[in-house]
Amino acid sequence: MVAPRAVVVHRASELTELLARHGTRGQVTFFLEQRGQSLHDVEARHERTSAALATVAASIPADWRHATVERAELPRFAFEPADVVIVVGQDGLVANVAKYLDAQPVIGIDPLPGQSAGILVPHAPADAAGLIVRAQQGTTSFCERTMVEVRSDDGQTLTALNEIMIGQPGHQSARYLLEVSGRTERQSSSGIIVGTGTGATGWCRSIARIQAPELPLPGPTERALAWFAREPWPSPSTGAELIAGRLDGGELALRVESDTLVAFGDGIESDRLSLGWGQRVTVGMSERMLRTVSA
Repeated sequence: MVAPRAVVVHRASELTELLARHGTRGQVTFFLEQRGQSLHDVEARHERTSAALATVAASIPADWRHATVERAELPRFAFEPADVVIVVGQDGLVANVAKYLDAQPVIGIDPLPGQSAGILVPHAPADAAGLIVRAQQGTTSFCERTMVEVRSDDGQTLTALNEIMIGQPGHQSARYLLEVSGRTERQSSSGIIVGTGTGATGWCRSIARIQAPELPLPGPTERALAWFAREPWPSPSTGAELIAGRLDGGELALRVESDTLVAFGDGIESDRLSLGWGQRVTVGMSERMLRTVSA
């Protein structure tokens, strides 16, 4: 019988990245001081994160297999169906790993409490010992989070936890034909965003406050999405009537009317679909969901 495996996901600390860029602590100190920052604060965050990783590693049962993955390695790492995934970092790191998973339980550990919202990383490092085994046994509480997926007519797909953005790669005006809820409109805008209930705690909430304050945003486990057209421009050939709404089981579709549009998820523009003139894409709920450990 194959032993269970715990996979710890983290990202390089600020200190690690600064040393890789500048070479020595002296040069890092000079770089930070020129910008009114302190190496002491960067080192303190590095030490706290390292301590959290050590606590999590010590919490993994001795007879389990163990793997550690840095964020940049995620596209090349092969997750196993029975893995227990422990994410040590900020909320965004959970979103980074979500698209590579398929129902594996995710335990979010916050190494720096108070420095992020902690919605996806609600647990302290000391909690890992009890949560890891219970997650593997299925005796813990899970939150089944809806994910969003974009599909192009040439077979490309991309899944995200928070939101999908479709727009110009240079962030100029995107031109497209929007099809949603039985209505169509030709638009020129800063792009289309389709978000989940998890995304409704971040970027989508910020957009909704200004653009559609009365729109009821979905909850994290609700099988629904919210969509927004960013700054649509009314002109003789384009409209601005369709600006926001919900997708309660349906899909939103775009037909590209620009030379190139891109679709990317959770702010990672380097991992994107490239869409040419005339292509049609649909955005809706993914069949996959992210299982986060809540208690």
